[in-house]
Amino acid sequence: MIRTVHIDGFKSVHSETLELGRVNCFIGANGVGKSNVLEAIGVLGAAANGVVDDEALVRRGVRAGLPRLYKSSFSSERTPAHIGVGATGDNGACYRVSLLNPLDSPEPAWSYKTELLSDGKQEIVSDGVRNRKNLNPQAGLAALQLVDVAPDNAAAKLMQCLQNYAIYCPNTPTLRGTVPDAQSRAPVGLSGGQLAEGFAELQRRYSEEDSGVIDEVLELIDWVNDIQTTSYGANLLSPKVARTKLMLKFTDRFMNKSRNELTAYDASEGALYVIFCAVLCLLPQAPRLFAIDNLDQALNPRLVTRLTARLSGWLKSGGQDRQLLFTAHNPAVLDGLDLSDPEVRLFAVERNSNGLTCVRRVELSHQLTDLNKEYPLSRLWLMGHLGAVPNV
Repeated sequence: MIRTVHIDGFKSVHSETLELGRVNCFIGANGVGKSNVLEAIGVLGAAANGVVDDEALVRRGVRAGLPRLYKSSFSSERTPAHIGVGATGDNGACYRVSLLNPLDSPEPAWSYKTELLSDGKQEIVSDGVRNRKNLNPQAGLAALQLVDVAPDNAAAKLMQCLQNYAIYCPNTPTLRGTVPDAQSRAPVGLSGGQLAEGFAELQRRYSEEDSGVIDEVLELIDWVNDIQTTSYGANLLSPKVARTKLMLKFTDRFMNKSRNELTAYDASEGALYVIFCAVLCLLPQAPRLFAIDNLDQALNPRLVTRLTARLSGWLKSGGQDRQLLFTAHNPAVLDGLDLSDPEVRLFAVERNSNGLTCVRRVELSHQLTDLNKEYPLSRLWLMGHLGAVPNV
């Protein structure tokens, strides 16, 4: 797993180091830089794959922008010469890179200034190598060097993890299948496309291994008796509605049997978001490291608490090295976090008096533990004990 991420000079993040666990929740007011943290890792993932340009960034869920919008620029701080991002795995492997793009005459691809890749024992690519004049400054050397590195090497595993990283931000029309996903990938697209295909794979995998996992998903959707995937659901939709080849079919346990089937087009959007999270967490085809921006959208407070409580177990079922980063605004999310588990981490994101994004891990101190005996974490956040609240 990725244990440490360091970010320098990216958007509102001037210089921050994060110590990650398996489940990582980022809370804070709107505009404090939560998504910027997720996107910085996306830039690192693109660099690990060998090229940083708009196509590579958008593919990972990073918003495409002008170079002057990527590089941090504060009146209180010296503007950094480059953007720097690095990550270290729990096995000691490390990859870090510094990137440049002229602000006045930006180029399609960013240039590598420095690049380092180590497996924890020896350097595979060192910082000074980028100074060689015969190297293409817009091509990552570490990605090329991986052909000579064994797949089970710690550095190769770290790079693969970073290369596959993506930020998911589902929306209801895409989850319903009425709008195509701009970034299609397995097991679901970045906006929630191919949800039916993802759930079909989930059923196939866990009906053979552990049907209790599917039951855990269904328990979070209280009106559902069963969920299936079908390619024969045309009779459940108006001919005016766009449809995908494979569709989700829900059976409503409260309705008469002759009228109790409906597709994702008519189903509760909350049910779709739950299925989306389950597919990403449980299927090994999903990235080992991924992020969900605004995980709590469209979910009832009690439902989002129950969903959050299951994330860690689902990730373990999908693979021991699975990690999730997510942002949230609903206080009820916090009541699903078991902060006594060192692999479940809560981060408060704020901007200081100079506008710099500051990321602080919230841990259960003696004082916070005592307060938590009387009030849930959701209430403590609203009361201001955790910080990360808007100054309004």
